[in-house]
Amino acid sequence: MTESLRGNFPLTKNAVSISKTDTEATSKNLALTIAEAALDRKAVEIILLDVAEVSYLSDYFVMMTGYSKVQVRAIAEAIEGQVEIDWQRRPLRTEGKAEGTWVLQDYGDVIVHIVMPREREFYNLEAFWGHAERIFIPNSHGTGG
Repeated sequence: MTESLRGNFPLTKNAVSISKTDTEATSKNLALTIAEAALDRKAVEIILLDVAEVSYLSDYFVMMTGYSKVQVRAIAEAIEGQVEIDWQRRPLRTEGKAEGTWVLQDYGDVIVHIVMPREREFYNLEAFWGHAERIFIPNSHGTGG
C-alpha cells in the first residue's frame, strides 16, 4: 500500500514550488481586490500596509472606514463576494459582523479591518503599524494610500 501512495502523491517538500515573489504578488493583488470592493461600497480612508517584514501575522493589512454599522457590514459583504468571485476564497475567520462597529476578515495573507470612525481613532492601528510600508491604492481618489 505504501508503494501505491508514493506513486500517487508527491511526498517531498519541493513537490510544489511557488517562489516568494509569486506569493507576494498574489497577496498584493488580493489586497488590491479587497480595496476595490471596499471602494464600491464607499469605504473611505483606505490604507494598504505591507506588514510582511514587520509581522508574522500576515503579508498585508487593509484598513478602511465605514460611517454606519450598515455600511460597515455592506463593505464586509462586498469584499467577501468579490474575493470569492475573483479568487475563489472565503475568509478563514470573520469577527465583529454582528456588532458592525469593527469587522475583521482574515484571509491568511491579508487581514482586513473595516471600522467606524470612533473605533479607528481610538485604536489608531495606522500608528501601531506605522513602520510598515504604505502601498498606493489605484483609483482611491485620496481616500488613503
